[in-house]
Amino acid sequence: LKCAPHLYGGAHMHPVHPIIDQALIAQPDVYKAIGQTRSGLDKLRKKDPTFPKPIKFSDSRQAAAYYVIAELNTWLAAKIKARDAE
Repeated sequence: LKCAPHLYGGAHMHPVHPIIDQALIAQPDVYKAIGQTRSGLDKLRKKDPTFPKPIKFSDSRQAAAYYVIAELNTWLAAKIKARDAE
């Protein structure tokens, strides 16, 4: 892995700019990954208050929605733990 010189201050190994450590996934990929349709995902979001909230980069109603993968994984792990505790 090569470091871009403009992101690192000379010989320093620490980045000058913070690194984004939370990857995003687009909403259509989320509902495909969990085996839902778009309307199924909407119902799930309304029914389950623990489901992660989407992120939009615009105020437009039509703006693409993204989810933080780590939050989805945490939500899924909690669902599996609850299922296994039954």
